[in-house]
This record gives sequence, C-alpha cells and structure tokens, in this order.
Amino acid sequence: MTILITGGSKGIGRAIGTRFAAEGDHVLVNYHHDDAAAALAREEIEAAGGACTLIQADVGTPGGLENLVQQVTSKVDRLDQIVHGAVLPASSPALDLDVETLQRATWLNGAVLLPLVQRLRPLLGDGSSVLFLSSRGSRLVVPNYVSIGAPKAMAEAIIRYLAVELAPHGIRANTIVASGVLTDAVRAVLPNAEERFAKLAEMNPSGRNLTVEDIAEFAYAVTRPEHSMLNGQCLELDGALHLRT
Repeated sequence: MTILITGGSKGIGRAIGTRFAAEGDHVLVNYHHDDAAAALAREEIEAAGGACTLIQADVGTPGGLENLVQQVTSKVDRLDQIVHGAVLPASSPALDLDVETLQRATWLNGAVLLPLVQRLRPLLGDGSSVLFLSSRGSRLVVPNYVSIGAPKAMAEAIIRYLAVELAPHGIRANTIVASGVLTDAVRAVLPNAEERFAKLAEMNPSGRNLTVEDIAEFAYAVTRPEHSMLNGQCLELDGALHLRT
C-alpha cells in the first residue's frame, strides 16, 4: 500500500507513517522546510519496515500544492491513503488575527484539503481513503487557536462532502478529532502548554493524555478494509476527556 502524509515529518504525521510502515507500506512524507526532521522521519519509517519517499513542497500555497501533486504523480500510480496533517500554527485572539495570516491559515489548515483530493483523485481507487487530522479546537474555543480551529471545522465539513461523492467509487473520507495531545503546533499556539496539558491529563477519566502513537494506531484501524462502511465520520479519540470538559 502507498500512503501520502502532508506534514508527515514530525509529531502525529510521523507516527502515522511509522505505523503504516510496520506493515511494509510505502510512505510518501510531505514536508515544507525542515530537512533534518524529514531525514529522521525517513530513518524511522525505514527502520519500521516500510519504504519512504520524501517530498518537499509547501502545500500552504496553490503553487506548492501543484508541486506536491507533480512529485507524487511522478513517483506512484496509486494512493491507498491520503492523510492531511500539515498545519500553520499562528497564535492570536480572533479579534487580533490579521487578514494575511487568516488567509494563509484558512488555506493550509482547512481549504487545501479539497483541491488536494481533487488533484490526486486519479490515483485513488476502490479501497482508498482520505483522512483529515482535526482537533477539539474545531468545536471548542481554545485560547489563541482560532487560526487552526476555525479552518479545521471547515475541513471537517469538506470531508463530509467528499465522503458522499467518493463513496460510489469505493473511496472513503473520515476525520479524526484527537484531544489532549501535546504537539509542536499546540506548543506554538498555547502559552504554558505543558502546564495546561498536565491539568488535562488529571481531568481525563483515562488518567493520561493521548500520545501520537495512540492516534497513529487509530488512524491505521480506521483505514482498514474491514471497516469499509465507516465513512463521513468525525471520530473522536480522547479517552473520554470530552465528558468532563
């Protein structure tokens, strides 16, 4: 199988790539500029048993998206999974967010999902799936998180439309809403992130926060062929944290 992960060189994206690699899959890791992180991702994926192709392209711009598409189509003739996890973290209250940052964040954190799937549609076939990585900030107000949360809410809606239009072709589209995982993007947006997440762990009925490995394992399970009727869903993974917040 072949999987493309945008924002795949770090955090959740890297963990997902490593999990799929354990099955011997070919992982296409898209990243923007951090060559060291991308090299480490390739090492981990190959050590797990998979093949890895690094694709440097800035999907935060239409031109960068086209660059990504050209590279992917030149390297593979089928995609079994597309995972969109790339994110632009911009810390700001809603009333202070400048228009340029809003436009960039809206594109990368949400809107690009649709043209990404449109352009790569010829590589998707029966059994393929599209997975969007969202967060609780798409439905709850998290301080300084509007540039991520609001676009992710839009992408969740896009997933629903894609699910309906792709289903007749045997292609699925789902969202994973992961809560309580401390990523680099969260650290960049939230002040005192470590302290906040320590409190979340205490509140969680499961006694801890999520790990990137938790999310990776869930992503793998969601895309399995035996779950072919799981489609168009926002799947919340949080250890029951939502029942207390």
